[in-house]
Amino acid sequence: MSYQVLARKWRPRRFGELVGQEHVVRALTHALESGRMHHAYLFTGTRGVGKTTIARILAKSLNCERGQGAEPCGECAVCQAVDAGRFVDLLEIDAASNTGVDDVREVIENAQYAPTRGRYKVYLVDEVHMLSKNAFNALLKTLEEPPPHALFLLATTDPQKLPVTVLSRCLKFNLKRLLPEQIQGQMRHILDAENVVAENDALALLARAADGSLRDGLSLLDQAIAYGGGGVRGDDVRAMLGSIDSAEVLGLARALAAGDGAALLVEARRIVAFAPDFGKVLDDLATLFHRVQLQQLVPDLDAGSAPSAADVADLARRLAAEEVQLYYQLALTGRRDLPLAPDEVTGFEMALLRMLAFRPRRDDEAAQAPAPPRTAAAAAAVPTAGARDTGPAPSAAAAAPLRQPVSAAASVPAADARPAPDAQELPDWSALIERADLGGPLRELARRTALQGREGHTLLLAMAHHDLILADPAMLAQLEARLEPLLGQRPRLRCIGCDAVDSPAARAARQQSGALAEARAALDADPVIAELRNTLGARIVPESIRPVEQSP
Repeated sequence: MSYQVLARKWRPRRFGELVGQEHVVRALTHALESGRMHHAYLFTGTRGVGKTTIARILAKSLNCERGQGAEPCGECAVCQAVDAGRFVDLLEIDAASNTGVDDVREVIENAQYAPTRGRYKVYLVDEVHMLSKNAFNALLKTLEEPPPHALFLLATTDPQKLPVTVLSRCLKFNLKRLLPEQIQGQMRHILDAENVVAENDALALLARAADGSLRDGLSLLDQAIAYGGGGVRGDDVRAMLGSIDSAEVLGLARALAAGDGAALLVEARRIVAFAPDFGKVLDDLATLFHRVQLQQLVPDLDAGSAPSAADVADLARRLAAEEVQLYYQLALTGRRDLPLAPDEVTGFEMALLRMLAFRPRRDDEAAQAPAPPRTAAAAAAVPTAGARDTGPAPSAAAAAPLRQPVSAAASVPAADARPAPDAQELPDWSALIERADLGGPLRELARRTALQGREGHTLLLAMAHHDLILADPAMLAQLEARLEPLLGQRPRLRCIGCDAVDSPAARAARQQSGALAEARAALDADPVIAELRNTLGARIVPESIRPVEQSP
């Protein structure tokens, strides 16, 4: 077979050809040019980002016949031997298959002998985390004090499994996952050199599917060229990867924005007909919501070209910012739960229906919806009960009547003196969460909220916008369960973003700030402190001041 796969043919042979690892290249280049080389290097990072490639280039740089430096010639016998994988003084050891202490002892004994052809013996130990504990112990002394002609290069995808004693003896470089744009750019460069025609959207799909690994991306590119009969086209790549066109995902988002369940299922079943990878479809949907949120909150940021900016801008106008966050989160959880579904189609459709079910009802929709039958007391107390707002704070019409109890004599017949559920006086939120004896993240969530109103059995909690990330559905469910025995029934909690929230945490922060200001003022007015300042030049360290009740 004369054909060589792209990942091997286009493996970088110089530091300048590496993609996305500039921080490592810069450090190694300076070390080579100054002659300040460490005796042991550890390269960490996911698969296919250049760990072994950097080690081989380093071996060439140290042993090039035209002199040591950051730019090996690539033409001498040593450089060509390294590129061909037959340089006798570069010993590559696969720790996954040579895990025992005997294998390491053989390396240690061999390291004592001078190199055969080059200036250095270079030991490249790949997947070093696979070595046994005894093998690591045998290697420690040699790693710390190797012979002057030996250099150890360790590579691993899982540095957490390495003993601290090994980490402390190595100079560590963490190689970055490559961005889709970097992978796509390298693909375009290679295909231009190979005279292969490729569509940009096809390369974008392959670059995303590579998941940060250039080697995986080039392997997918090889597969796409074979699948497309010598060309790389978007439709072929989508069929190969089990993905769908961005217009299909846009159809789902538009149906959600309209709250149209029938249209949503029509779009979903159109997608099902393609038999795609449903996990990737939900990933694409989450990516679309990410772009929509960027358009809403950071409109000047260029977030890419597909789908079109006009489609994204249209969705950004039709959806509230908190809706986008909700749909994004539900797309992620739907992706995670797919393996648990009875089948993938059911799991995919339920993920979309969950978005529709939890979609907040808008004011205009509430006005058009038929009102459910209510008692006279409920109608008098809460004229807009059931309406859900999607702005940064609850509407005045929904929240104001809930803050004051309605007189039973004025609005409820004598036969039934109980207030309507929506007209009940709100409990003291601070006292309620203290009685719930919350701890950890649950207590922090409750302390950062303020009870703003009630819709039936749903309590409306106001939170600062930057705290809404804490309102995870699972956390809210735990809080509901802890409040149930105190309220006599399990409430439903709904969080609403606000600009300013009078929460227990905010009140505590104000009290602390006031007490701290008083303490500083007392110190400034203290005659003893003033005397120490004047006579000894003493000064107060501001960070050390605490109110008396907070002193350790």
